[in-house]
Amino acid sequence: MISVIKSPNTNQKFLLSDAPTKKTLPEYIHAFQQENVSDLIRICHRPSASSAVNAIPENEYDAEELEKSTGIKVNDDIKFEDGGVPSPEAISRWLDIAAKAKEKDTTVGVHCIAGIGRAPVLVAISLVEEGMDPLVDIQ
Repeated sequence: MISVIKSPNTNQKFLLSDAPTKKTLPEYIHAFQQENVSDLIRICHRPSASSAVNAIPENEYDAEELEKSTGIKVNDDIKFEDGGVPSPEAISRWLDIAAKAKEKDTTVGVHCIAGIGRAPVLVAISLVEEGMDPLVDIQ
């Protein structure tokens, strides 16, 4: 599932999605490139049976490989629980990434596991910061 949200106030674009897997990543890469995604925020990792230290779970894509092959920067340092509220530090980091992408006229991609909880929360924060009415934003 991939959705593109465009700010009505600034025309900045955000691409929201569920979490790509190794198998589905090529389909997502096509959408990322089509929408000019420069930064991809990975809010969460998919659960995995793998417990090896520093191992990439079998169903999780390799962020370094994605960055090498596409130039898209994967950011793994914004985390919060599903149904939770991002910390002030996470919000500040998110807004900084979004502002830099806006300056470059690129799109920020963001995903959580299903693409319907945490990812939209971050985009809603950006839209409100850009002047959108919060009640309109959540509709």
